Amino acid sequence: MAITAQMVKELREKTGAGMMDCKKALTETNGDMDKAVDFLREKGIAKAAKKADRIAAEGLTVVETAGNEAIILEVNSETDFVAKNEGFQVLTKELAAHLLANKPATVEEALTQEMENGVTVEHHINTAIAKIGEKLTLRRFEILTKTDADAFGAYLHMGGRIGVLAVLAGTNDESVAKDVAMHIAAVNPKYIDRSAVSEEEIERERQVLTQQALNEGKPENIVAKMVEGRLGKYFEEICLVDQAFVKDPDMKVGKYVQSKGGTVKEFVRYAVGEGIEKRQDNFAEEVMNQVKGNN
Repeated sequence: MAITAQMVKELREKTGAGMMDCKKALTETNGDMDKAVDFLREKGIAKAAKKADRIAAEGLTVVETAGNEAIILEVNSETDFVAKNEGFQVLTKELAAHLLANKPATVEEALTQEMENGVTVEHHINTAIAKIGEKLTLRRFEILTKTDADAFGAYLHMGGRIGVLAVLAGTNDESVAKDVAMHIAAVNPKYIDRSAVSEEEIERERQVLTQQALNEGKPENIVAKMVEGRLGKYFEEICLVDQAFVKDPDMKVGKYVQSKGGTVKEFVRYAVGEGIEKRQDNFAEEVMNQVKGNN
């Protein structure tokens, strides 16, 4: 297939590799983006893709708890300035309270629900848009539940740029749960433990690591052992319980939680705008054009 400039740009953003290396990788893999990422990693040119780290929109994450129920949601705005607006922050709190009380299954269902003021959620958001002057969007939410013996861990980082809601089973110590939520905000694990990682993902990583080792000139008879060791490091990067605890790097998160009598049941981590393309404004150029236009 034809390799376009947009494809090369996307691969560069995902891997940090040079333009020619990206073009070659896409050519070698017939335009398959995931295979191109693996190709660059095998050559030692790029690290693992981190699509979710691409923060590309403004807004806030919010976490609210009520008894044994809690919600985490993300509401987007066009600018960070509006995200700091008191009216916008009130809106996010109102949406959180409504969603937690009415428990819609999807955003689409939520928008059609009627709020206490007699208007739909969608109409309520549109009213805020008219007042604030920017497009506002309820992007996503998730509601978690627990028992009296469990604990919620809620944490907002950078004023809500990152939000985490975690549930620990077997302990109702909220301070421990908050510590875990803070760790999740900082380190961004993908899974709780290795059992949550699909065989497909493990096999794909094993193939990449094998090719890396072979490209490094390692003897074939020790490659398999090296790969299993590197897989262990990979699990430490993506699995919460295997990660070094940020408050005590000598202890794994799983061991820390166990020492408090609990286990990690589930967690949700939102980073504002992750995965959304953001318009890139060149303000210096815009001002210069205005100056020239006035002359």
